[in-house]
Amino acid sequence: MYAWLRKQGWWLAAIAAGAALRAVFLWTHPRFEGDPVVYADLAHNLITHHIYGLTENVIRPTLIRLPGYPFFLALCFSLFGQQSFFPAVCVQIVLALTVCWFLARMAMRLAGERAGLCVLWLLCLCPFTAQYDALPLTESLAIICTGTALICMERWRATGRWGWTLLLGVACAADVLLRPDRGLLAAICVLVLLLLERGRAWKQAVAVCLIVAAPLSVWTVRNWETLHVFQPLAPKYANDAGEFVSNGFNRWYRSWGVEYLSTVNTYWMWDGAPLCWKDLPERAFDSPQQRLETKNAYAAYNAVLSATPANDRLFAHLADERERAHPLRSLVVMPLGRLADMWLRPRTEFFRLPLAWWRWSLHPGASSICLLWAALNAALLLLALRGAWLWRGWSGSIVGLAGLGYVLARCLLLLTIDNAEQRYTVECFPVVLLLAGFALARKTPAPEAV
Repeated sequence: MYAWLRKQGWWLAAIAAGAALRAVFLWTHPRFEGDPVVYADLAHNLITHHIYGLTENVIRPTLIRLPGYPFFLALCFSLFGQQSFFPAVCVQIVLALTVCWFLARMAMRLAGERAGLCVLWLLCLCPFTAQYDALPLTESLAIICTGTALICMERWRATGRWGWTLLLGVACAADVLLRPDRGLLAAICVLVLLLLERGRAWKQAVAVCLIVAAPLSVWTVRNWETLHVFQPLAPKYANDAGEFVSNGFNRWYRSWGVEYLSTVNTYWMWDGAPLCWKDLPERAFDSPQQRLETKNAYAAYNAVLSATPANDRLFAHLADERERAHPLRSLVVMPLGRLADMWLRPRTEFFRLPLAWWRWSLHPGASSICLLWAALNAALLLLALRGAWLWRGWSGSIVGLAGLGYVLARCLLLLTIDNAEQRYTVECFPVVLLLAGFALARKTPAPEAV
């Protein structure tokens, strides 16, 4: 026993350090508001009233959120009580550290013990993923599902056992039930099975598809019978059937919105909170006339603080003007800018630090901290690029093809969204940290054994 502990000492130390880091985040940054409240309400109503719905004057059935995370919370609330998020977050932390361990073991099989140990320490001490493990949000379970899928792909390639295929299907199914965009993981895994194995894995690919389709079919039937709409996932704008969607405002915002600060100050304020004119940057206007029209649109909205067809038409007119004048800006430049912001900005959204971190003169100390976080993020991304170069023969590796394919596919998807949020890229960090660990170990991973 002593010999085993001595041999595994650095591995166990990494797990202990990861647990300590997550405990610090849980203790110092308990952000249990916004989406967690929505998920908790859905979970409480499932347990108490057996209705998947939101509490208003009455409990109203809804489809604005997929049922994965509310069901996870409902299970935790049933086992540990409904008074606190704390037990659910502790379960997330245990699951996250378990996946860290097995991902590191996979890295060790691919590139040796040094690479495995580097990957484990990066996975355990990366603050960008650890902070989500300590929050009741979908991102932690999404990261867990991504890591689990990679492990299952590698183990199936090495052993050929059906158990790993079934677990891969369960991981992909759970992932799809968390957020509508998470279907990408299942699609990439199935595609890699079919392409890399040249038809040998078609049975496994079909099995994964069936496992993923089973809960989605139940969800689709429920939406049809309860709400009379065909909705296999969840709507892009989290709207229930018949609710008005502000397409005009969204198009106008996409024509200038790039950074997370604008997401918080403008995009999230729409439909319920005042819009502040001073929050608009100069790139939101193409001319003095357009500035005046935008000011009038703001005044019309602030008079009612509600998204109505009338005030949405004002923003739709502005969007038409801007798209006609600069089509490449709306179609190419702004989407690429949002993607760059999601990957590169300091990941400090849950800290008491300024969102406008670049305004150095207003808060030099806080800006310095943000700059350090941005540097850490950039360093991990550069290491990942180096790791990808070392693994440039990844086209013959099922893990490399699935991991890098997923990151690229997710980047393409993120080009289509309206608002920049760095949490949309943190779900790629199992792949990023795996590649960064290979770079630190200076070891080229080998293709998995067939």
